[in-house]
Amino acid sequence: MGVFRRTKPVVGLDIGSSAVKAVELRPSGRSYKVVAFGTEPVPGDTIVDGAIIDAAAVADAIRRLLDGSRIKTRDIVASLSGNAVIVKKINLPVMTEAELSESIHWEAEQYIPFDIQDVNLDYQILSSTQGDGKGSMEVLLVAAKKDKITDYTDVIKKTGCTPVVVDVDAFAVQNAYEANYDVEPGAVVALLNVGASGVNINIVSGEQSLFTRDISMGGNAYTEAIQKELGLPFDSAERVKKGEPVDGVDTTDAAPILRTVTENLLLEIQKTFDFFKATAASDRIDRVLVSGGTSRVDGFLERLGERFNVPVELFDPFRKIQIDPRKLGIERLEDVAPTSAVAVGLALRRGGDR
Repeated sequence: MGVFRRTKPVVGLDIGSSAVKAVELRPSGRSYKVVAFGTEPVPGDTIVDGAIIDAAAVADAIRRLLDGSRIKTRDIVASLSGNAVIVKKINLPVMTEAELSESIHWEAEQYIPFDIQDVNLDYQILSSTQGDGKGSMEVLLVAAKKDKITDYTDVIKKTGCTPVVVDVDAFAVQNAYEANYDVEPGAVVALLNVGASGVNINIVSGEQSLFTRDISMGGNAYTEAIQKELGLPFDSAERVKKGEPVDGVDTTDAAPILRTVTENLLLEIQKTFDFFKATAASDRIDRVLVSGGTSRVDGFLERLGERFNVPVELFDPFRKIQIDPRKLGIERLEDVAPTSAVAVGLALRRGGDR
């Protein structure tokens, strides 16, 4: 993990449990344009709960992705999520950057449930206040397990590429949000990235992250429930989940199964929102933006809006970023946009935004 500026182009590479996605951007006017884009499925059980189980299969998928997308850039920005990453806000006495750099490991030991020798640390000062001669500052602390970082960087190196930054999924989505949406001061926005194996939740106000949490349940829960209830193999269950026709299966058979899993997923999101409201300075959420492949499950967005009684919309990572689908070999942009948020956010990292 690192905080530094890059002028060379990079490729944002989202290594997900169901697919790897790559995006390369170039500055264009006051925004960016997509100059390369690709997505490639990874075999099932290759990545489980964010852990790479079969490095060779993941490296092969990345190679196919880069070759198929004709991506020549070899500097890669990737990201982690799940139980390998801890994000916490901590309050410390006001100190200089140099003093914080020296003391952050000792301070972090009190908040990180891993041995401090086993993690890479990054931090950002969010605010500082002075009062009664005793100033305090709020610091965002991010810790990622070294072995998980190594797993991801080693897989990237196997493809002949160079990993230059390892970010966090939730913050990558925030980068994409800030590049595409007019950030309203004071508005509290929940960014939900609902992937195959988990949900990244990042609640932001302005350009500040107020609260993050990863839920280890995602789109695979739908597939597994359909497999079990309808006695289908994995590939057929995936197609049923996406609303595609499968021989011998009536789409109405899947509806109650999808609804049950959605309710279970919403319950986990509810717990997160409740915890945020109980512990943060804000007790409201004004808007929810949803990305990730699971956002397309029939009824998911509607039930999310009903459950929390807030405006819910599909996150568009190309709202202000230019993209020419035909030039990039994309048949339907609406099919790939929901799953591109993390990769777009990672591709923006060359601006040194964190």
